[in-house]
Amino acid sequence: MPAADRDTPNPPLLTLTTDERGRVLCLSGAWRLARLVAIEAALREVQEPPAAVDGSALTELDSAAALVLLRALGETPPRFEGFAPAHERILAPLRARTVPPPARPARRSNPLSRFGHHGAEVGTLLLGHLQFFGRVVLAFGELLRAPRRLRMRELVVQIEQSGLDAVPVVMLVSALIGLVFTYLLGLQAEKYGAHIFVVDGVGIGATRELVPIIVAVIVAGRSGAAFAAQLGAMRLAEEIDAIRTLGLSPDQVLVMPRVLALMFVLPLLVFVGDAAAIAGSMAIARPMLDLGPTAFLARLREALELRHVLIGLGKAPLFALAIALIGTRMGMTVGRDTRAVGLATTSTVVQAIVAVIVIDAIAAVVLQGLDL
Repeated sequence: MPAADRDTPNPPLLTLTTDERGRVLCLSGAWRLARLVAIEAALREVQEPPAAVDGSALTELDSAAALVLLRALGETPPRFEGFAPAHERILAPLRARTVPPPARPARRSNPLSRFGHHGAEVGTLLLGHLQFFGRVVLAFGELLRAPRRLRMRELVVQIEQSGLDAVPVVMLVSALIGLVFTYLLGLQAEKYGAHIFVVDGVGIGATRELVPIIVAVIVAGRSGAAFAAQLGAMRLAEEIDAIRTLGLSPDQVLVMPRVLALMFVLPLLVFVGDAAAIAGSMAIARPMLDLGPTAFLARLREALELRHVLIGLGKAPLFALAIALIGTRMGMTVGRDTRAVGLATTSTVVQAIVAVIVIDAIAAVVLQGLDL
């Protein structure tokens, strides 16, 4: 390199001037990756943001130096003036990515608009559940045509997890419900000497309404949440996409075993809960109502008709279908991040419990109209 070139000093990278435009940052020389350290040092000397940036004296500009400039200018960069077309083509895409769009003014909402917004969200959610129910019906029709497509191993696993493993908690809660219900009815019945009619209230109320709802709520919090969490984790790990890649149907592999297993085990759990509730009621009937097991069972045989037990058991598959549909759909459609899986699991429990109560209320009105 000639000595004259080595002795020639580099021009300053930037200068600050003030004119009618305000504070102007004038860029000069070659802004390249090789001089990035010097560029960053020069930009750190700028204490206040300028009103404009003048690039008319620039000889070279690459994307690395342009990015450092935009970051140094902050989120609200000034005006850019005098840049050559070639330099402007480098700056334009970087400015589009680094400069945030102007914030829209917040719109004030009134209670009516919020109510409409939430109503639209609920309507969209219900429509999604209805569409998913249609998919399940089609998958069930495929199973009827080709029963070999049913995953028996997965079905048995789900029956064990949703049914057998839930028996202890169902028995405990149902027995306590029967005990408390008997205690509350007994407090009122003893005022009139009608101890014997407590058996009627406990037998009919527990088998027809209380136990099916309590068991369904337990299953919703246990199995419904488990379905959403399991399928959500599989979606997050892209295992569901892998099943589709293999040419298999996720509805057949993942959804149908869970739906069928829950519809099979929930009536059995309700039956176990009925027995536990009656046992809990009978346990407190002797010390509180002076009703021994023989008298209790004799009155129960007279008061409790078989239709009440069958109605309670008949509601169980409907509850199970709602819980399984909500749990599996929320897991299959969850967002691809861990926070979304947690939110979907929580939402599944709430939706399933609300669905159980709504179905029970509809069933009560229909059965009342049928005089059952």
